[in-house]
Amino acid sequence: MPPKALESEKSVGFETSDAKPDQVSVSAAVREAVSPAASANGPEPQDARALQSRLKRYVDSGEPKPEAGSMAPQPARRSLLTPGVRRAGKVLLGAAVVAVFGLVPLRTLLQTSSVEAVVNARLMTLRSPIAGEVVASTTDLAASDALAQGSTLLRIVNPRADRGRLDELEQTLGRLASQRATLSSKLASAQTAEADLDRQAEAFRLGRIEQLTARAAELESQITVAVARREEAAAAYARAETLARTGNVTAAEFDRLSREVTIAKGTETSTRHRLTAATVELAAARNRIFLGDSYNDRPSSVQRGDEMRQRIADLSSELAGLDAETKQLEAALATARARHQAQSDVAMTLPVTGRIWEAMVSPGEQVRVGQDLARLIDCSTAVVTANVTESVYNRLSVGSSARFVPADGGSDLQGKVVNLTGRATAAANLAIEPAALSKEPYRVTVSVPDLGTGQVCAVGRTGRVVFGEQASAP
Repeated sequence: MPPKALESEKSVGFETSDAKPDQVSVSAAVREAVSPAASANGPEPQDARALQSRLKRYVDSGEPKPEAGSMAPQPARRSLLTPGVRRAGKVLLGAAVVAVFGLVPLRTLLQTSSVEAVVNARLMTLRSPIAGEVVASTTDLAASDALAQGSTLLRIVNPRADRGRLDELEQTLGRLASQRATLSSKLASAQTAEADLDRQAEAFRLGRIEQLTARAAELESQITVAVARREEAAAAYARAETLARTGNVTAAEFDRLSREVTIAKGTETSTRHRLTAATVELAAARNRIFLGDSYNDRPSSVQRGDEMRQRIADLSSELAGLDAETKQLEAALATARARHQAQSDVAMTLPVTGRIWEAMVSPGEQVRVGQDLARLIDCSTAVVTANVTESVYNRLSVGSSARFVPADGGSDLQGKVVNLTGRATAAANLAIEPAALSKEPYRVTVSVPDLGTGQVCAVGRTGRVVFGEQASAP
């Protein structure tokens, strides 16, 4: 018999010579079962232990115990863990598990908190200001990320917008531009003619001055001659008067000499008056005043120059009026262009920072005036809407402190109650209707200033709101 089989029999406590028939048969069965296994596969302690366990159960099932001093099997060692001890241990273990894993739910049950809570925000509806076709990217309309304030979401294009007023103003401005070009040309011609007439008048004035200067010199020479003749006639008259006393000069000759003296004096006086007139004309000519018997105080060149200056003034006035009218029409044209642009091509920009909640149009779609284009979430108005039980609702008031506990395990956010609507729906255009929280009918709105820190417009995130004194707990 293999050694391990013998050891198995000894461990059970039997001896084949003194055993009863049943015990001998059991021992033989053990040997037969163990010997082949031991001889074929070598030592198999696990199979031997299994057979020992089966043999022990068979012996303990009603066989009489061997007498003292015999080679009968020894009684098995009794276990220290009695059924009562094991039962008490199980009870204590269950109590420990309940104490450890039921503390948090128990604490939550004792808190004044909401049944449900969700991050919410007010909606802003973009409506089409004109009728036209939607021009946008499908990706832009399907974007879920937050868009910055001023971002262009889509454009409305209306190629059939009325531009009658715009065309009329453009034509009027074109006509005024042509008139201004014509007036500018006339004004330049008039200014050139004026310059020519001024040169002619100046040349005439200089010539007239030279003429009057020469005449004055001539008259001065004539005065000299007249003075000489007057003196000669006076000397002849004096001699004739002396001879007339002696009777050597006839009366006729004396009278002739007397007339010559008178004529000489008159000629001198007349010449002096003519010189005075020439001097006056010369002074007037130097002052640009021309005196004469055959013309007025201004020559024709000067008169034409005056007429040309008047024409230049009229043309300048017309040109200034045309410029003023052009400026007014340009302002009206700019307004008409802006109005036409606003009626033909409008860029729909975001008035606030937010994200698209619902796109109600598609690229290429025709829309009418006032049609809803998209609904946007105003991320700056994020609040928490919650529903509570009736007992909790009756303990709350507007301004009560609160704490929002996100369900995703984020940091708790402090806030306060800003609205209590009870069974009524919250009077606000919210993205998620308070009626969606259906476990309890009493509704509360909580303002959380730090909501969304580290997140981008977290509308739809769930959690729980803790009210009252517990809100200050970390």
